[in-house]
This record gives sequence, structure tokens and C-alpha cells, in this order.
Amino acid sequence: TNEGEAAENWRRSVFFHLLQSGQRMLRRRLAAEDPVDFLSFKQARDEGMTDYLALVHRFADEGVIGEMDCVYSSWASDAADGFAEPDVLALQRLAPFLNLAVKSAALARMAGTLAETYLGRDPGRRVMSGRIMRGVAERIGAVLWESDLHGYTHISDNAPPEQIIPLLNDYADVVISAVHAHGGDVLKLVGDGTLAIFANEKRQEACLAALAAAAQMRKGAAKLNQKRSAAGLPTTAVYLALHVGDVFYGNVGSKDRLDFTVIGPAVNEVSRILAMSRSVEQDLLLSSSFAEAIGPEIRRRLVSVGRYALRGVAQPQELFVPEPGFEIHRTPAGL
Repeated sequence: TNEGEAAENWRRSVFFHLLQSGQRMLRRRLAAEDPVDFLSFKQARDEGMTDYLALVHRFADEGVIGEMDCVYSSWASDAADGFAEPDVLALQRLAPFLNLAVKSAALARMAGTLAETYLGRDPGRRVMSGRIMRGVAERIGAVLWESDLHGYTHISDNAPPEQIIPLLNDYADVVISAVHAHGGDVLKLVGDGTLAIFANEKRQEACLAALAAAAQMRKGAAKLNQKRSAAGLPTTAVYLALHVGDVFYGNVGSKDRLDFTVIGPAVNEVSRILAMSRSVEQDLLLSSSFAEAIGPEIRRRLVSVGRYALRGVAQPQELFVPEPGFEIHRTPAGL
């Protein structure tokens, strides 16, 4: 596998040797008759290099961040005589400053990755750009996606506890990868539930993208169920509600704990529509505003399942499902 090859290449690297030996520097001449006991030596020599220098700068305990406890660097020369001794000394003096720059860049990249992983891709980027003031929110129009799992309470009550988190992870992979593949942003995971938005200014295109994500999700869930069934693991399916409305998108919470999310009546409405999925026995429910926003061509392929009073919503809502066999598989260009 790629992971296995990467692990083997790491064990054969000069950096792994430095880690294991505790050395701070390893230098090797690369003349044709000299041994090349590391792959990087051979690659450098094949590229015409004559001298190779590997350095490691280890952090003090207070500077260690997770598993990042050092910075490696390697240098090669194609001069006929390789590095002069003053060159080696200069590189050794330069390395700590370079390593500080590398560490700073790595920290910024790690912070961005963490923000996007835990907050969502767009909220993470907004937070990292400094949009962190409590109560500051932007009014946007969006397609709202809310989903959860069939019979999750029954599964969690009856499956061995050690199977529950892997089950949630498996189905979350299916849902989140589908949302991301079609331009959506996942804002929140609550138990087995997922809240996401498709915030394209062209509302029809956002609706088409959400339907394409729904089709990918169903296909992925079917494949996952085959795999889990073959392994003797519990399987389920995904309920999904899609709605369109204006929301406030920004920071909500206390001085000590903020959440970057969406709020507004439309968020409550999509949650109530999702709750109706069980009553009407439909895995996918579309609101009337979604059906209107998607345009007349697709609207003709949607079937009403009736008007329903939703808890906490003043007016009864007409709900729709795609006609049997109808799916959107391609996100419109530009999303």
C-alpha cells in the first residue's frame, strides 16, 4: 500500500537514522566509489551532486507540539570538491533560523487545518482570517442540508459500545465527502446528525449541487452497507432534508465559547422537515421553497407528498420528493 511504502521509505531515510542515532548531523561524500546507504544519497548522486549534508534541530520540551519535536533539513552541493568547511559551518549556523521559519509556517498550516476540520472549511477560513467578534453575522441565502441516521437510537442501544464510534465515522465519511465534493460546507455534527449549507449566490445552482450531493451520499451509503454487512456489522441509511432560506451566518455564543454557525427560522424549519421523514417514510424530503428555487425543469420531476404542520412553524409546509429514479449526479459548472 502507499502507506506501507511511505513507512518503509521513512525507515530507510537518513532522517530516520538521525532520529534513531541521536546525531545532529550526517555528511557524506557522493563520489562514485563511495557507499550510498540511504536512498537520498543515491538520488542526489544520480542528479550530479557531490556532497550531502543532513541536519536535525531538536526542540526543547516546551517547544514540542504533538509529534512535531524537531525539524530536518538536507543540503547538497554539485561543486567538484563538495562543501568547503566554512560552507558546512555556515549551514549549521543558518539551520536554527530556517527551522524557526519552518516551524512557524507549520504552525500556521496546522492551525488552519484544525480550524477547517473542527469548524468546517468556510467557517475555519473565516475564523483564521480574523472574523471572530461575537455577535457579528452575515445574512446569506443558502440551501440548508440536515441529515441523520435511520434507527440510530436502536442501534446504539443494542450494538456493542465499541462499534458505535466506528459506525458514526463510516456514515459521516459518506455524508461529509458528498457535501464537500459538491461545494457545500459542513457546519455541525451532533451525534448522528449533520448540518451543512450550500451558499452559492445562484440559488438554483446551489439546489442542483445539494441534489447531486444527495445522490452521491445515497450511492456511498449503499456501498458502505454492503461492506459492513459482509463484515457482520450493523447497517443503516440516511434521512435527509433540503430547504432554502435566508440565515445569519457568523459567531454566536459567550465570551468564553463561540460557535461559527447559521441561525434563523430556516434552520428550525429544516430540522422540522427532517423530523417528518420518519412520519412520511421518505429518506429525502424537499421543502416547497427548495422546489421553487430549483427551477421549472427540475420542479416537474418532483412529487408532492402533502402539506404538513411542522412543530414551531406557523404555516403548514408542502413537502416534495424526487420522482422514482430521478437523480442529479453532476454539480453545475462554477460551484
